[in-house]
Amino acid sequence: MKKYIPEAAIPLVKEILDTHPIHIKVVRNRATKHGDFKRSIDGRVAITVNNNLNKYQFLLTLIHEIAHFTTYKKHPRVKPHGIEWKVNFQHLMLPFLRPDIFPSELLPPLANYLKNPKASTGSDVKLTAALMSYSDNSGKHFIFEIMDGEVFFYKNSKFIRGKKKRTRYECLNLENKKVYTFNANTEIHRISKQST
Repeated sequence: MKKYIPEAAIPLVKEILDTHPIHIKVVRNRATKHGDFKRSIDGRVAITVNNNLNKYQFLLTLIHEIAHFTTYKKHPRVKPHGIEWKVNFQHLMLPFLRPDIFPSELLPPLANYLKNPKASTGSDVKLTAALMSYSDNSGKHFIFEIMDGEVFFYKNSKFIRGKKKRTRYECLNLENKKVYTFNANTEIHRISKQST
């Protein structure tokens, strides 16, 4: 796992895993999640993290999932992203908020996100954009980057981006004429501009 996280973070991660031993598996990219924490019926627990994440995303995802594990050990019957998980996640992440682990440009959006962490880092547009700037994003675009009326592909369907309603964009599917809502950080394939 050393090759997936910043070098300065290795001793801190080792310390956490020595205290909270759990099986961690690095897996191929999954479109719907960066990582997960699973409990089997026989009581075994495991964490998976996607292998395509940059080292800062990987570390954040790993600590997110370890926080699920530590929460489960203390409070087996609480909401997955409830107050108990938030407190554990904040407590585990605090030692990592250092400029030798995260670049200085990442620390402000990361600290802001950790004030009230959500189930997905993808719900925080500023943090996602900051994290993605450290990935190989050639050819990748996100809905928040394009203009209203711009045409894009998402999962082999053509859409036109519409107006933002609260936190999501309403987009018209050009094939079935239905309107779908998209998180601002949804990864899309950009086509061209077109007015609605």
